[in-house]
Amino acid sequence: MIEFKNLSLTYPGGVEALKNINLKIEQGEFVVIVGLSGAGKSTLIRCINRMTDPTSGKILVDEEDVTYLKDRRLRKLRTKVGMIFQDYNLVKRLSVLRNVMAGRLGHTGTVKSLLGIFPQEDLKLAMDNLERVGIKDKAYVRADQLSGGQQQRVSIARVITQQPKVILADEPVASLDPPTSHTVMKDLRRISKEDDLTTIVNLHFIDMAMEYADRIIGMRDGEIVFDGPVTDVTEETFEQIYDRPIRVDDKRGDESDGQ
Repeated sequence: MIEFKNLSLTYPGGVEALKNINLKIEQGEFVVIVGLSGAGKSTLIRCINRMTDPTSGKILVDEEDVTYLKDRRLRKLRTKVGMIFQDYNLVKRLSVLRNVMAGRLGHTGTVKSLLGIFPQEDLKLAMDNLERVGIKDKAYVRADQLSGGQQQRVSIARVITQQPKVILADEPVASLDPPTSHTVMKDLRRISKEDDLTTIVNLHFIDMAMEYADRIIGMRDGEIVFDGPVTDVTEETFEQIYDRPIRVDDKRGDESDGQ
């Protein structure tokens, strides 16, 4: 489904963000990438949808080399690969429904989207997806009136309304409290499995990685230092990935304890 071949990225000034990454992610996998800040997690997934351009190597999505796509073909890729951001990336003054409908931009076109002209089937899809994440009753509320957890669920509804084959989630629960973090991750995993989506999530919190991942990839200093099923992972594995003992702030906490 997604394959990295000798992928590297060096920023101006000589900082090596990615170093010769070779990796294959299969259709329908729910993969969690862990590592400390600066390990290369965000850079890696942003290369998939070309928000970041690699220096060398290749990325294949559905066996298509997407490394140098431009214009129409790049837009087509970004329709197929949805993105969830840490800061939700919503238009705060617009309603929840209008934000979710932004997921149809690649299918509807910019002018109709700006005018708010959408086919009825698209509106139904958006409302159904809001129901799937439990906030259909907020459809006509302004996005800035919602809690952080509700905003992130809007972003999940938006991305699945896009009808992608791949979801990339860049630290989607970093700004949320523990109970809300678990709610968001449960929604994301459930929908990913129901729709057979390939989902790649960047997380710092090791307990959440263990609870929701099928497979864990560990990164340090731009390199992959661990790759295996969650059943093979122990706390010692995370100490190897982080290259230090595990700390309290490496864990999000129990979903009901508020810690």
